[in-house]
Amino acid sequence: MLEDLFSVVKTRFNGEQTNEEKKKKTDIPKGLLFKCPRCSNVTFSEDFQKNGKVCPNCNYHSRLTARERLDITIDKGSLEEFDADMISKNPIDFPNYEEKQKALRKKTGLKDAVITGKATIRGEQIVIIVMDSNFMMASMGSVVGEKITRAIEYATENKLPVIAFTASGGARMQEGIVSLMQMAKTSGAVARHNEAGLLYITVMTDPTTGGVTASFASLADIIIAEPKVLIGFAGRRVIEGTIKQKLPDDFQSAEFMVEAGFVDMIVERKKMRRTLAHLLKLHRQGGGLNE
Repeated sequence: MLEDLFSVVKTRFNGEQTNEEKKKKTDIPKGLLFKCPRCSNVTFSEDFQKNGKVCPNCNYHSRLTARERLDITIDKGSLEEFDADMISKNPIDFPNYEEKQKALRKKTGLKDAVITGKATIRGEQIVIIVMDSNFMMASMGSVVGEKITRAIEYATENKLPVIAFTASGGARMQEGIVSLMQMAKTSGAVARHNEAGLLYITVMTDPTTGGVTASFASLADIIIAEPKVLIGFAGRRVIEGTIKQKLPDDFQSAEFMVEAGFVDMIVERKKMRRTLAHLLKLHRQGGGLNE
């Protein structure tokens, strides 16, 4: 018995765990709790999910999958998806790119980093674009750019408003210059949609950065952001190194962008569907942007 006691004391003194302590630690089921990456508050995963994946302590809006975003935004069963089977090739023969995509398609259930289609929000017809950061950080490659462009062109032809939920790390380096070309292509589609006097709304979610911010995400008639999300082009260290100045702590946050006039409003997730429906109704009753 003394030997057992000595063994326990020794393992604790050395910072090790006893078998009983290890067992107790693993008794908590995986996925039961959610720890907020912003404030470190711990809550039950079930409560976190019921709250729309928003931290009840600091109001941190966690990232959603494209399907989760559609579920809480559009009318149930209203989605008519566009280009659902489109997949990227390997235009510059980047090593292992096709294998990585194949693995991500299996893991996420997506063909690429965006879902586009026609849907309704409280009866208001729209074309919707939803990016998903779980697929290569929603980087914009040839398929992402093509799907977004086709969706906007469809909206222009059919005189429909567009709502785009953006979340991206920027251009997809694995596709080189082909990826950068998507910035001009999507921007051109937005310009033609605008010339037709149609409404375009972007909702910037965490994070919206790089070439997506520098193109179609920033060209909307109304730019909305979720609270405390990261919005920017280059990273903080790159900018500070370039301008040789210290940036504010809240630089590139949604709140900073509202103050600077880059974002029109911040809308919490639980109010997003109602806000979008209200904007769509106002635009429809007002007769469009050119009247």
